[in-house]
Amino acid sequence: METKVSGAKKEVIISINRPTVLIGERINPTGKKKLAEALNSGDLDIVRKEAIAQVAAGADIIDINVNAPGVNDVALLPKAVKIVQEAVDAPICLDSPNTAAIEAALKVYKGKALINSVSGEEHSLKRVLPLVKEYGAAVIGLVQDDEGIPKNADRRVAIAYKIINAVEKAGIPREDVIIDVLAFAIGAESKSGLDVLEAIRRIREELGVNMAMGASNISFGMPDRPIINNAWLSAVIAAGATALIVDAAKVRPSVLATDLILGRDRFARRFIEDHRKREQALKTQ
Repeated sequence: METKVSGAKKEVIISINRPTVLIGERINPTGKKKLAEALNSGDLDIVRKEAIAQVAAGADIIDINVNAPGVNDVALLPKAVKIVQEAVDAPICLDSPNTAAIEAALKVYKGKALINSVSGEEHSLKRVLPLVKEYGAAVIGLVQDDEGIPKNADRRVAIAYKIINAVEKAGIPREDVIIDVLAFAIGAESKSGLDVLEAIRRIREELGVNMAMGASNISFGMPDRPIINNAWLSAVIAAGATALIVDAAKVRPSVLATDLILGRDRFARRFIEDHRKREQALKTQ
């Protein structure tokens, strides 16, 4: 199954038979004081520079979230989208809990956007799916319902079914949904990783949809977080995840190595090219 998203000039295809797609997560003010201050002042130059840096680091899609305290995201998200689309060719993932901001951004977006996100909660399905349908977008579906985020694979799979059923009932193709099964911190929930991996495998086998996963939640509160994150991403890719929400600069070498091992890099071309670029960068420092 292929999920296609695009900007004005570039299309990205997400599929189990293709290299893993990286969704750059850096344009998000959560925990980033400098970015939050810039957004509050209406200064979007930092957004433009971050988008360019993420594409240079290997991000295939750029996630944009301008939801900071005091920010009118209905007005600012469309502006940020325009600036990023002028700066890079990569498609954009529109990230906001405010559906009015998502719709405002969709109105100016050039191409087929990815929306982050809809959940299995009834209010979310009713508010987000009409936008996905009207604007022909793709959407990330979070396995969270009105009872919260599940802690076992069975409920994760059940919510994924609920989302897919609602999507298809709304007249949206199944391939336009990317399921994110969510992960708890491994330090607090020792079986979180196993439950997530089982859910990914089952949803992949039973529903056939593409799967997304973030890198950072699993390692929260632990030492040596980058080591855990990279090991985690390799495991979820092997289980069936096809799109990762990450800081591309930190994880791309490990992701390329995983794709190579899984037979998604013919003649190791992508891995070797990236290796040469990193070697060259070291020589120029």
